[in-house]
Amino acid sequence: MNVNLKIFSGSSNKELAEDICKQLGMGSGDAMVKTFSDGESRIEINENVRGMDVFAVQSISIPGNHHLMELLIMIDALKRASAKRITAVIPYYGYARQDRKVNPRTPISAKLVADLLTTAGAQRVLTVDLHAGQIQGFFNIPVDNLYAMPVLLEYIKEHIRNEIVVVSPDAGGVERARAFAKRLDAFIAIIDKRRPRPNVSEVMNIIGDVKDKDALIVDDIVDTAGTMTQAVDALLKQGAAKVYGCTTHAVLSGNAVEKIKNSQMVELIVTDTIKPNEHTAACKKIVVKSIAHLLAEAILRIHEETSVSSLFV
Repeated sequence: MNVNLKIFSGSSNKELAEDICKQLGMGSGDAMVKTFSDGESRIEINENVRGMDVFAVQSISIPGNHHLMELLIMIDALKRASAKRITAVIPYYGYARQDRKVNPRTPISAKLVADLLTTAGAQRVLTVDLHAGQIQGFFNIPVDNLYAMPVLLEYIKEHIRNEIVVVSPDAGGVERARAFAKRLDAFIAIIDKRRPRPNVSEVMNIIGDVKDKDALIVDDIVDTAGTMTQAVDALLKQGAAKVYGCTTHAVLSGNAVEKIKNSQMVELIVTDTIKPNEHTAACKKIVVKSIAHLLAEAILRIHEETSVSSLFV
């Protein structure tokens, strides 16, 4: 491995950062990541990074504000330590759902986060399954948006043997569902729902034939799990044989894990873009697949200035 490559990690998902380093056959960078008694983030880079290609790994996950600030401070520290190039590796890009003005006098927080990262000193961003691909346009620096689909499909093909119908939980997820269906040689169905207020959804209707098929609900983020568990009940009422869930980012806030545990869902397949907490790890219905090898390959290609495009399929 090139000695000019360094990978540092914030506190949000150290296990994923360590797995990435193992895939690359190298150790993680030496940095102190702590918090002052008043809650301020404290970061010190404890090794030389002058003239090096540096990657800072940090998901903007719960608590999102703290982890975002930690990432910004780490980038600033690396910039002031004269790193040649700083790439922010953000497996889960928090605030991505606030990507447009849904009401008057509301912010576009995803754009604000992009500006903060660039101002701090990030020269490139590597992320996974952005909630909206257009967020790449919020940056004036290169953005590589990887897809976790190959990792999830590998498990799905091995464990679901019956005829599958891929289900989009809303109209906005149809493109994602179609991409999964194409690779599984399956049909798609769409959940017609409405969202009267944030984190609250109501299933209205199911478009498509799910009878006697194994339904696979595909989403990019599962937060409160309200949509997912409501969809399970609706699909079973329409005659689905079994219902599985599949998502990249398992936010699982509040009592989401309890909802999944008590639902009739067979399994929820997720990735480790967000560090699984003790409740997630204890739930037998939640299967966590690692994307460390995918991120490691992307980091290596970026460092070696070779094509990353083959990882987008």
